[in-house]
Amino acid sequence: MSYAGKNLRYLRKLRGWTQEEFANKLKVKRSLIGAYEEERAEPKLEVLEAVSAIFKYTLDELLLKDLSEAKSGSYLEQRRKLKMAADSVNIQFVPVKAAAGYLAGYADPDFLDELNTFTLPMLAPGSYRAFEIIGDSMLPTPSGSVIVGEKVEDLEEVKNSNTYVVLTKNEGVVYKRILRNNRQKNKITLVSDNPIYEPYQVGTDEVLEAWKAVYIMQKANMANRWDVNSLAGMVNNLQEQVSSLKKKLN
Repeated sequence: MSYAGKNLRYLRKLRGWTQEEFANKLKVKRSLIGAYEEERAEPKLEVLEAVSAIFKYTLDELLLKDLSEAKSGSYLEQRRKLKMAADSVNIQFVPVKAAAGYLAGYADPDFLDELNTFTLPMLAPGSYRAFEIIGDSMLPTPSGSVIVGEKVEDLEEVKNSNTYVVLTKNEGVVYKRILRNNRQKNKITLVSDNPIYEPYQVGTDEVLEAWKAVYIMQKANMANRWDVNSLAGMVNNLQEQVSSLKKKLN
């Protein structure tokens, strides 16, 4: 008898996550979490491996042991212990003052060790880095915002129109939307949200790193106030710009 579904429900509730939050961390659909917990489906190996990495249980324990029966102490004590034992994802922070050196030191362990780190409890296991951005090219995201990005291991994984922090040989760190070129596989187009900035192309051989934006952090008083008509005009201009580019690329 497998206890996998029962254990997934027990561990999720211990951490205080909704099924949607748990699904996001495991990178599966919420409906699958429901099916696992109700024992209408057996979790796949990759799902169990992800749960094992988050909660520090072996696959044998997840499958063969009723974790809710093995607990000692109260429910709140168990939840507190689990939170304390959980590995936090350390995020290295690249502030503006370190951005110039980042181009030379992005792959240097000594340079990276000097960067300050922080954690965010909502992140699933992975490789993350945070970058402070300056300028108005990505308005309404204001200058001084911090972009938390998840490492892109292969540019083939890049999805059109999503936002990324990109490190290039010539420009250093930039925060842009990426458009893939179907006819020119060796180039990508970088697009600003602020339509006064023209899109431009870079060769894939110029790209040293790409980080998919997963969170944007900013001070409360940094948020820009926009006139509704101005904002609507900006969105329309950006949509037209992106549509025009897509037609050229396809």
